[in-house]
Amino acid sequence: MRFRGTLAVLVVIGLTAAPAHAETPATIAHAQRTDGWQLVLTDGSVVDLPEALTVAPKNALSEGADTPLLISGDGRYTFYYRKKDGLFVRRAVHGTEKVVTKHISVDSIGEQWPFISYDGDYVVTGTSAPGLGAFVDLRTGRKPPPPEKTDAWSFHGFSPDSERLALSRETDGPVVVFDRGLRSRLRAKTRLYPVALAGDYRTAVALVGKSDKYRKLRLLDLRTGRAIGGVVNVRLPGGQYIDDVDFARDGRLVVRSRTATGVAVHEVSPKTGAVTLLREIERPDVPVWVLPDDTEYAPWAKRPRK
Repeated sequence: MRFRGTLAVLVVIGLTAAPAHAETPATIAHAQRTDGWQLVLTDGSVVDLPEALTVAPKNALSEGADTPLLISGDGRYTFYYRKKDGLFVRRAVHGTEKVVTKHISVDSIGEQWPFISYDGDYVVTGTSAPGLGAFVDLRTGRKPPPPEKTDAWSFHGFSPDSERLALSRETDGPVVVFDRGLRSRLRAKTRLYPVALAGDYRTAVALVGKSDKYRKLRLLDLRTGRAIGGVVNVRLPGGQYIDDVDFARDGRLVVRSRTATGVAVHEVSPKTGAVTLLREIERPDVPVWVLPDDTEYAPWAKRPRK
């Protein structure tokens, strides 16, 4: 599974009860796919997305493949491939569609996948090349070329505020932290593989252990190249593993893990590995569901076969 830097910050939504205000707009709690895609909002209402593709059409290179739908971490935007032309678009909850770039279309499914920043304003595409494809800043409309005149990068994630991107060269490994304009801001002194970047733009977290069975992590200081403390055993309940890990916008280290009934969200002590349950999310009775900041289908996305 690919991790990215804004996955767990979605827990900011709904973790702390806030006073109800009529003027507070509802955001996206999750999306679900039955015959078509629907958005379930935080106020309980449901928005149909009849224009969103569920599978690649007959004339696509990836005919019949599931087409992913993504939600920004803040729950304001959904991204999908639209029926009329197969292009990848962004749509506000009750807004209009905006094409991200014509370089991302339904024909690229299986060969290219988008990563979305927490605020929904920046899109990076990974490719099977290996390397990265498009960089699109939707705030400015800029589509800068790959940094340092090469697309041979791996994507490690966004910072929680969406202002930094962590990439590493496919060939030599060390992480480089770029700003949204793809100007280099920090060159890491470690070749360890971080999966999330903190809000200070220099602290990162790496997973330790067997893929898909992660229960350990370590913090890294990218500026010095040194580990911050030792390997931490994350004390998740039995049968749960780290499926996503990230730094929340308030600095907390947060993991999400699949459960028998849905998803559990825990805060983790980076010193002791002790966990505090923040939220449990029960999966709806639908074939596919998507949470804010899920990647192209997270471990819990599809209903288990009976």
